[in-house]
Amino acid sequence: MADRKKFKQPDSELIHGVIVVPLKVVPDERGRLMEIMRRDDAFFSGFGQVYLSTVFPGVVKAWHYHNVQEDRFTCVRGMVKAVLYDDREASPSRGRLNELYVGEHSPTLVVIPAGVYHGWKCVSEHEAYVINIPSEPYNRSDPDEYRVDPHDGGIPYDWTRKDG
Repeated sequence: MADRKKFKQPDSELIHGVIVVPLKVVPDERGRLMEIMRRDDAFFSGFGQVYLSTVFPGVVKAWHYHNVQEDRFTCVRGMVKAVLYDDREASPSRGRLNELYVGEHSPTLVVIPAGVYHGWKCVSEHEAYVINIPSEPYNRSDPDEYRVDPHDGGIPYDWTRKDG
């Protein structure tokens, strides 16, 4: 078993610049509607693209950050445990770690500022569908994406399930 003493526990206060927006699902006899984001939202800072990413049960997709891009994501099928870590030198919340559960049972939009490490793990029994609406389009020739190993990359977080 991993030595849990080296791992950081999630903080209750959000990382500086992170926004968490509970989303409202409106059901009727035809189905459901859920607004994810609007250009008149106070946090809207531009539009790059919209894409769908999936993650299989138990799989971790982490860690990465962007120098310029702001990520804005929600999970529309299944559930993910999203984890954010602030290692920005000038940030008032440097060293803070947030753990958020996002998905069918907790419809939420998470806005992640540039420079904040983030990733997620599928915690549902079926594949999770994550929609991201980043502020910048993906640049295939010079990606604004910087990756760190999810288990040995120096971020003090343990992705294993915690029972109890």
